[in-house]
Amino acid sequence: MPSNLHRVLVVIALMCPGSAVLADVITDWDQKAIDIAVPRMPSTHSQRIVAIMHAAMFDAVNSIERRYQPSIAQLPASPTTSKDAAAAAAAATVLAKLLPGAEDELRGALAAYLTKLPDAEGKSDGIKLGLEVAGKVLEARANDGADAPDAYRPKTAPGVYVPTPITVASMWPNVTPFALKSPSQFRPEPPLPLASAQWATDYNEIKDFGGKASTRRSARQTEDARFWLVTGPPAYHPIARQLVVSRKMDVMDSARFMALVAMAEADAYIAVMDGKYHYDFWRPITAIRNGNLSGNPAVSLEASWQPIDNTPMHPEYPCAHCICGATLAAVVETLFDTADIAEVTLTSATAPGVTHRWTNLWALSKEVSEARIWAGFHYRFSTRAGEDMGRKIGQYVAQNVLKRAKVAETR
Repeated sequence: MPSNLHRVLVVIALMCPGSAVLADVITDWDQKAIDIAVPRMPSTHSQRIVAIMHAAMFDAVNSIERRYQPSIAQLPASPTTSKDAAAAAAAATVLAKLLPGAEDELRGALAAYLTKLPDAEGKSDGIKLGLEVAGKVLEARANDGADAPDAYRPKTAPGVYVPTPITVASMWPNVTPFALKSPSQFRPEPPLPLASAQWATDYNEIKDFGGKASTRRSARQTEDARFWLVTGPPAYHPIARQLVVSRKMDVMDSARFMALVAMAEADAYIAVMDGKYHYDFWRPITAIRNGNLSGNPAVSLEASWQPIDNTPMHPEYPCAHCICGATLAAVVETLFDTADIAEVTLTSATAPGVTHRWTNLWALSKEVSEARIWAGFHYRFSTRAGEDMGRKIGQYVAQNVLKRAKVAETR
């Protein structure tokens, strides 16, 4: 851990006047992390960073309470140590390390946050604990494969042009998961055979409903398609934060819940990229413009077909957004024995002025999946494969990590 950052945090602890904390430290820093990380990188990368941050916040708070098994590290801590200071310091330290160029912004955010905490020995103890836990978590994730160079080779023949934008997250199939045993643990069966009747059905559906100039797509379907152009943490973490509030979680359970969501979503991205780059299946814009190549007499090409927006730069199968939506629903359903929830709302930067509402997370998941068809990005069979993967990933993560400690440990 950089000694200069340690000194800065200790000085802040001594200088900041105390006042009451008005919000949950875990959800506050979740929002800060998303605001800072998301504009800087793809959804896969920002979700990984947010998951590392939540693992550190959870382990910091859990080192004080020791109510659950740790994610990575459990360090000695007095029961009087400030959980809020520990979580905030852990979050800021992780983000400052993983987001070069944002250090000053994060120091300012941490200083502002610490001014809300009462001055006491527990505050400085919390800062020191957060720093130490963050160091352990960062060390554990330092060589997880996320920094590997992109080495994807587009399919071509000597001298033949192919579009040249760099694909997204081609290294992600080799990233170490947070909870899964391996990236391929829930790899789906192969995509539909191109000669099959179901391929023709799904091909023609997206050709008719997913095109930019489609006259068959309803106004609501168009709205959903544009609404769910938002991806990554901004799409699902606001829902999780609202559940923390509606279920009146204490800081410990908020830390655990948000860590489970963040790690499950990060593993969902690792698993889906494993499937995508394993099967390397063509996107609708490629398939429809080359419909004569599929060998299926029930489909036809449309040379100028376009989806509603730019197709994401990674292979089609399975649907990533569908996995992420189902993962959130499965985590919640597994933890709370129901996917029914108090009403949650979401706005989207890609559909200004629109607010969507849900009281069941499988309804949200279904909306996400169909939106990817209406947007022209995914075939229906791919959305189903994504939903199935997400359900399995969410259940697995919620059942297998951060479990309740069997016996309270002595400090």
